[in-house]
Amino acid sequence: VKRGGEPRHQTLRAAVEWSFALCSPAERHLWARASVFAGGFDVAAAERVCAGDGLPAAELRHRIAGLVEKSVLLREADGDRQRFRLLEPLRQFGRDKLTASGETAPVLRRMRDHYLDVAERSERAWFGPGQADIFRRTRLEHANLRAALDYSLTEPGELGTGLRLASTLWFYWAGCGVFGEGRHWLDRALALAAEPDAERAKALCVNGYVATLQGDNAAAVAMLEECRAYATRTGDEVALAYATHRLGCNLLVGDDVGDAKTLFEEAQARYRQLGELNSNVMLAGIELAIASVFLGDLDRAGRLCEEACATGAAHGEQWAHAYAVYAQALVALGRGDLDRAAEHGRDCLRVKSTFHDLLGIVLAIEALAWTEAAREQWEPAAVMLGSAQPIWQAVGFPMFGSRYFGAPHGECETRTRRALGDGPFEAAVRRGREFGLPEAIAYALGDSGPSRPQATDRARPTPLTEREGEVAFLIADGRSNQEIADRLVISRRTAEGHVNRILRKLGFDSRAQVAAWAARNPQVPTPQS
Repeated sequence: VKRGGEPRHQTLRAAVEWSFALCSPAERHLWARASVFAGGFDVAAAERVCAGDGLPAAELRHRIAGLVEKSVLLREADGDRQRFRLLEPLRQFGRDKLTASGETAPVLRRMRDHYLDVAERSERAWFGPGQADIFRRTRLEHANLRAALDYSLTEPGELGTGLRLASTLWFYWAGCGVFGEGRHWLDRALALAAEPDAERAKALCVNGYVATLQGDNAAAVAMLEECRAYATRTGDEVALAYATHRLGCNLLVGDDVGDAKTLFEEAQARYRQLGELNSNVMLAGIELAIASVFLGDLDRAGRLCEEACATGAAHGEQWAHAYAVYAQALVALGRGDLDRAAEHGRDCLRVKSTFHDLLGIVLAIEALAWTEAAREQWEPAAVMLGSAQPIWQAVGFPMFGSRYFGAPHGECETRTRRALGDGPFEAAVRRGREFGLPEAIAYALGDSGPSRPQATDRARPTPLTEREGEVAFLIADGRSNQEIADRLVISRRTAEGHVNRILRKLGFDSRAQVAAWAARNPQVPTPQS
């Protein structure tokens, strides 16, 4: 059935056309131009993207208010600020009008430029006290950032800017639990923009780091070595420092701890010479501390952690600081100070949960499980081991596939299984595995009280509409947006709108998370054949 062919579609189209006719010319321009926003938008975005011919910037707030009054735009609260969005059918209608006007290309370019500026300002401000707010606002703009990336990587002549945007968002990809999507955009950008330059070198370094965290060591080494070779050839000392650092990370998770230590020390020296100080520079010292733990030098590890914590406190930095606290938990475990280890593990987990940093969250839960086993609190240890499993699946390879990272995990699992017995151990692990992320965090923090979450808690009402539930089912079935559209007899843009709303309602960043959620929720409806 063609779009608009059914009577209900014709009636809806006529109603929207009537609403459009009631708008002033300036409101029509705003409606059409606002259709490029894949998610909600704020006034600053509208001023940058929508103002122009027929819509003076001085009138923009008034025109937004007019479309809100006409129920074309929805107003949504964002703390003390306001955001606006078009319902999907109205956005599609506006996009058709934009296409007919011939303005699509310049408006899309302004949209991309705005979100590139947003990303670059956020990257510059990341090393400071505003990190949590930067994460929250970046997550709000996730759909718009996707649209900006897609435009840059499909529009002729824009690849370099797409590469720049993808690598600028490193703090979101690596720091806020969006590994898979970050890897998708970086892989795509690097494949298309092959010219060796500083932008490609940064993207290689960022993607090499993400691949390392995912456990894809071979791909990571290839990218990082290409970055290092470019830096050596061109004398790019900044790129050389970062490539050296990230190669050290790769060696650390690859169990070549002695050489990792050497590269971390070299990277620190290069950073000092350059005067670099940011969250990544902090991580070089923290990762050196972890290497020192693995090498048995707990005193040096402790000193390095204290230095990193002091730097974080001085600058209001929380994200990297929390990894230093995680490393302090490892030091305390090594010294047998279990109360201190638990305190550090919980402190790390609280901070990492504010960023949705899946890697930091799962490492903290692992450390707390090991601490519980050392205390001979076997059931909580087993439940936490189970709750970590689906988080590792979202990150990449469990414990990076590392012998050093994996040894305390293996010891914890062996001792806990022996103490509980196979049946009770498997039941406790299964219980933890069925937790959602908030439940896993609450359990590890001890915030869930005596009646900790049970599998039956999952049968709560879904926040999705019936149609969104059908789309979630098809996402879990591995269908693309086009396949979803074909199955449900809707347009691809409508399917994309459903997917974006599902991600927003569930607080997710990836289709994989939607698939896992659908698998845990039997009330998700199956599409009718």
